[in-house]
Amino acid sequence: MAVGARSGHDEPEDRPSSDGAPVDAESDGESPGGGSTAAKKPRSFWKELPLLIGIALILALLIKTFLVQAFSIPSDSMQNTLQRGDRVLVDKLTPWFGSEPERGEVVVFHDPGGWLEDTATPEPNAVQKFLSFIGLMPSAEEKDLIKRVIAIGGDTVECKKNGPVKVNGKALDDKSFIFEGNSACDDEPFGPIHVPEGRIWVMGDHRQNSLDSRYHQELPGQGTVSTDEVVGRAVVVAWPINRWATLPVPKTFDQPGLNAAAAAAVPGALGVAGALPLVFWRRRRLTRGHTAG
Repeated sequence: MAVGARSGHDEPEDRPSSDGAPVDAESDGESPGGGSTAAKKPRSFWKELPLLIGIALILALLIKTFLVQAFSIPSDSMQNTLQRGDRVLVDKLTPWFGSEPERGEVVVFHDPGGWLEDTATPEPNAVQKFLSFIGLMPSAEEKDLIKRVIAIGGDTVECKKNGPVKVNGKALDDKSFIFEGNSACDDEPFGPIHVPEGRIWVMGDHRQNSLDSRYHQELPGQGTVSTDEVVGRAVVVAWPINRWATLPVPKTFDQPGLNAAAAAAVPGALGVAGALPLVFWRRRRLTRGHTAG
């Protein structure tokens, strides 16, 4: 190797300072190219904690507003599907896309007016209010109810004593979800009732312990609930852990013919549409005949 040459693995060259003393290129805060090599100290965890909490709160509020919210079951009206004290998660996303409640779904809805007027609401403490605000705990101040959708807008629903609930003339087999030993509606027969568009008819699964649509027929809407009052569909029991379960739609609501009213209107409409050309053709022939005569 030539005199004065250096390999890439040698120690950095010392350069003299203004007073002639050697200065190490890596010890003066600058790299050989002139840039700073001082390492930035990471921010302390305690300084970043408020930012993390703020982000978590924002996400919780967004989830509560647009995705899911927890609700507590305050009564026995939905036994055995739901027990008093259960916590359910309610899907609030699909209504934003125009989805309407369907038959058989368990839904949470605001008091339509007069359903819970005699029910006192407990006064929550500051911690409960905060947890409710961010969606980690059900609101104790709002008056909400949870029931099963039996009929939707356009349906005709009825139930005679000792008989089953009928939707559009089709009997529902409710043994899989109503409280054991309950009748379909013997305590409060009703109908037939035509459910207006944009409204639903709801009933509790514990039929003999549920002040549902049957008991509010004297109110505007004849016991039906506006879909605008529906918060969302309860999709899962989240607490307690040993009660975890999904809340599917019972098979009886998928039976053929339940949409009989709508299905019956289709052939009629098709018949009218098919008859119109014949009517016009016959009228045209008659007109020509009169003209020729």
